[in-house]
Amino acid sequence: MPLTSALSDAVRRLNLPARRLAMSWWRRQSPSRQDRFATLGPLLSVALFLAAIIAAFWYLRNEENEREAEAVKRDTEVVQMQLRLRLVENQEHLARLARDVVTRAITPQDFGAQAAAFARLRPEITHITWLGPKRERRASVAAAGFETDQLPHLDGEDPSLPNGMLGSAPEAAFQAARDSRQPKYSPSFTDANNATVFQLQVPLTDRSGFSGVLIAEYSVEALLRFYVPADVAARHAVVVLDARDQIIAATVTPMPGQRLARAPIYHEVPMAPAMNGLVLRGQGYRTSIGLISNTLFWMVVALSTLTVWMLLGTWKHMRRRAQVQNALSAETNFRRAMENSMLTGMRAMDLDTRISYVNPAFCAMTGFSEVELMGRKPPFPFWPPDRHDENLRLLHQEMQGRSPAGGAEVKVMRKDGSIFDARMYVSPLIDPKGKQTGWMTSMTNITEAKRVRDQLSASHERFTTVLEGLEAAVSVLSVQQGELLFANRSYRLWFGADPGGHNQLAGQRTERGEDEHLADEVDDYSGLPTQQLTEAGSDPREVYIEALDMWFDVRGRYLAWTDGRLAQMLIATDITVRRRTETLAQQQAEKAQVTSRLITMGEMASSVAHELNQPLTAITNYCNGMVSRVRADTISKDDLLGALEKTAKQAQRAGQVIHRIRNFVKRSEPQRQTAHASAIVEDAVELASIELRRRSVAIHAYVAQRLPTMMVDPILIEQVLLNLLKNAAEAIDNAGLPPSRRHIELRVVPKHTQDLGPNIEFSVTDMGPGLPQEVIERMYEAFYSTKTDGLGIGLGLCRSIVESHQGRIKAENLYNGTAVVGCRFAFTIPVDVSRPESTSGPTHNSTALP
Repeated sequence: MPLTSALSDAVRRLNLPARRLAMSWWRRQSPSRQDRFATLGPLLSVALFLAAIIAAFWYLRNEENEREAEAVKRDTEVVQMQLRLRLVENQEHLARLARDVVTRAITPQDFGAQAAAFARLRPEITHITWLGPKRERRASVAAAGFETDQLPHLDGEDPSLPNGMLGSAPEAAFQAARDSRQPKYSPSFTDANNATVFQLQVPLTDRSGFSGVLIAEYSVEALLRFYVPADVAARHAVVVLDARDQIIAATVTPMPGQRLARAPIYHEVPMAPAMNGLVLRGQGYRTSIGLISNTLFWMVVALSTLTVWMLLGTWKHMRRRAQVQNALSAETNFRRAMENSMLTGMRAMDLDTRISYVNPAFCAMTGFSEVELMGRKPPFPFWPPDRHDENLRLLHQEMQGRSPAGGAEVKVMRKDGSIFDARMYVSPLIDPKGKQTGWMTSMTNITEAKRVRDQLSASHERFTTVLEGLEAAVSVLSVQQGELLFANRSYRLWFGADPGGHNQLAGQRTERGEDEHLADEVDDYSGLPTQQLTEAGSDPREVYIEALDMWFDVRGRYLAWTDGRLAQMLIATDITVRRRTETLAQQQAEKAQVTSRLITMGEMASSVAHELNQPLTAITNYCNGMVSRVRADTISKDDLLGALEKTAKQAQRAGQVIHRIRNFVKRSEPQRQTAHASAIVEDAVELASIELRRRSVAIHAYVAQRLPTMMVDPILIEQVLLNLLKNAAEAIDNAGLPPSRRHIELRVVPKHTQDLGPNIEFSVTDMGPGLPQEVIERMYEAFYSTKTDGLGIGLGLCRSIVESHQGRIKAENLYNGTAVVGCRFAFTIPVDVSRPESTSGPTHNSTALP
């Protein structure tokens, strides 16, 4: 309060010269000019109001267009993700089918059965064909609705088969798959059924080299029809464009003879992972009407014009009234010069209560001129409008001779509308003949005398007004009687006049003093230690009221009420919106964590496939060897058992890889539990080793001995470690470093810092090219990424996970002189040293270069 008063006084002192200058200029103006300037204010206000309405319409229209554009972008990216997942899944299945064909695990008849089962579940595939190295067809399976024996044709004219001619989309994909030994997507083309399609050709490579391809032909129209979400198709149109920017498929069908035009709002993304020139475009349309055709806008313009017209008419009327006022003012000034000056206002009335005389002091008090008061009958102009009845009653009492001896205290209204307190004494007016001709009233201003008394009552009113205006519930309850002594408007709105609401907010806690050494300080009425309670500070807590479905932040303290009773005051602030916002933010963070894990595993998909291919290939070789030796009757029981054990071991290894990946990407609620750093590191290294082997990067892990246990969510900490290890491997691989620098060091050691206390530090150090300073400063920003295909949520999510465990994360470059020789990421997790320590010894783990 003292600081606020000081600031208010300072501002008032600074504004005082400007205010005096403005008032001086205003007084120098004539009344007519003052009225003219006063009229300009409403005119300016109307103009500003009209400008604000136009700006608001423009802003709302632009904001709606931006929201529509964002919705189109979001829906287009959702469709892209749906198609990407479907194409990747189909490609992986075809790769497995190709591997079975290469290893001759299936015959053309078996291929037909497996391909038919695969095609039945995928309506977007028109046919699956097995071609030899010279483009001869070995087997072909069509989807539902096509004839297997006729598709594709063998006469060399079918556009779906490679024909050895340049310019053919299937031939271009065939040559690319043959040369690169990688699956390739063809450009879009028109098949024999006049439908727009594109192909995925998976090469068949055995020991002798290229042995053919598997062709899966996709219908672009079927991809849109089956894999564009219904809610997206209902909101926006989704079309597919070829390399010439021609529409080849769409979720909406144009009228015959018309072409689907580009919408004013659209967003284009490539149809990944095909990357064959096909582009997805989401289209939206503006739904808001134009500013010119908005009825509300024209209504505002019309009302503003009408207001301006009325103000101009009022201005003319005020000018005419000013002329009359000038004439009256001249006459009044002349008569005032002849009147004697008196401090007490005098007023005379005749027997009909008509004013017959007023002196200059009375006019000065009321602000009305003599001309304005002479001849006036009740109600008089200096009577406040809301006190006409009371003043009329007092006037009749005076006329009957029953005026109070000490005078009557009344409210008097000045001409400018201000009110002041006055005391009036009334006495009969007797002429020289002794006949009463009227009444004489003397009036004195007692405003200053009442000021002190009014200040006392006003302070109480201000206090009550402030509490009534608070949006927080304020209540005061007598501790002894349980009586609700005060409740503001918010409390009454939520709980009524029931003291039970106070008890609910207080948690029905009343601490009674029972210590004998406080007996002398205990109040006889409440039984509580009054001094200690009133001197105690507030005890903030959050309370949920089930009947209102609301959360409150409650602060309370004990105080002595005005009558000396001990009372408890509570201030309860509604924090329901904040609690719900926190819950929603927590849910969004959990979704982001699962999404990050899915993105990580998606990036590691090829490595995981390679990791699973080794045990599966070993199982196939063991099984084929045992079958051959059993048929030749050249295998003993011990050899057969040994081969079966090796086969089971390889199957268990593949199962462990799948189980580990499934546990990592499985969505679950964050659950903090006691966890050991060694177990988390072991699981993270096991997952990361797949990616590290693919990139030819070695890892050296060290976990210190007897680390204390942590209260964390192991999956989230494992997610952070995996992200840091993957980023380090990518930095080393992308930089093309020699084998001597292709290794990562993972260390887990105990530490103690001043701000966190005891903690465990996880550090990942690589020998890569390091990070630029601007990247270090912005790496934790949302959606900021240095990767061309990155989403920019990895390190930001890592920081959120670490900070949610009250930890810290930082990154720094390693230098040899002025040269950067690596980068080090480290994060810390606080621990409770009172918990039992892990009894496992230090862990040393190294993964050599493959």
